[in-house]
Amino acid sequence: MITVPVGALEVAMVQSGARAVDTLRDTGAFARRLDALGYRRLWYAEHHHSPAIGAFPPIVLIAHAAASTSSVRLGSGGVLAPNHAPIMLAEQFGTLAALHPGRIDLGIGRGPGTFDEATARALRRGAGPATDDEYRDDVSATLRLLVDEMALDPLPEPWLLGSSTAGAALAAELGLPIAFAHHIRPDNTLAALHHYRAHFSPSRWCPRPRVLLCVETVCAETQQEAARLAGPMDVVKAGLLQGRGDIPFPTPEEAAAHAFTADERRALAAFRAHQAHGSPETVARRLSDLLAATHADELMLTTPVYALADRLRSYELLKEYVTPAATGR
Repeated sequence: MITVPVGALEVAMVQSGARAVDTLRDTGAFARRLDALGYRRLWYAEHHHSPAIGAFPPIVLIAHAAASTSSVRLGSGGVLAPNHAPIMLAEQFGTLAALHPGRIDLGIGRGPGTFDEATARALRRGAGPATDDEYRDDVSATLRLLVDEMALDPLPEPWLLGSSTAGAALAAELGLPIAFAHHIRPDNTLAALHHYRAHFSPSRWCPRPRVLLCVETVCAETQQEAARLAGPMDVVKAGLLQGRGDIPFPTPEEAAAHAFTADERRALAAFRAHQAHGSPETVARRLSDLLAATHADELMLTTPVYALADRLRSYELLKEYVTPAATGR
């Protein structure tokens, strides 16, 4: 059994043959069902100019979901600091936290949220990528403004997103809980979390190291069905291995017909070995093994499959392996 709280990361994949508005509708249905199932958190990722991922601002999706749910914590996973003025983040998330007390998380990340350089520059009004110092200053300013300028209570719960030792070091320095992107950089997980715990400085936001681990999770009745459902994301990942961020999110049937190279198959298999795909028993065992290895305080699952019904079924099946005490409700 899984005894830590479990949440979900919503990436809002836009399916081949569907409209973005259909994906947007599905995000609302997903939030309501996750709330009913008793999962702890639901976070929304910021992405831009991708044929496979909807460009839906996390702040808007959080507000929309908060209006139709009652218990699940809602947040950004993440909102990307280089794309936003700190005062705007403080105002937006401070307001949401006041409107929905005890339910709003502010997960802050660094990446541009796009693979297109022109889009990245447009988001920053022509500026180049943020430096380490600029990113640190933006995160610090956002936290300071939440306290000094908003005069609202309660405040959102801040998290720093990370996928490297550098991100873990900043979270430790600022005394923030860390949400680690194991679903993106699994090879970095253990070293980064060790550094985070070894160098953590307590703060008003977090008195001790606190780790949320995000894992790609595809759960189905059988191993074979889970592999079929994971096929579309494998096609997208194969494109990323070639440096292409313009691959649409295909149907499972289109993915099954895709011709992967031998190198792509090896890379995908190596990645999958670090994640949690398969039957409910297999997924629960894999997640338990990751918890034992990382000592994470929470899990967050991301399930990039084609159909809403299959995505919901993944969470329904796994819920049988999550102890009621882990919901934190």
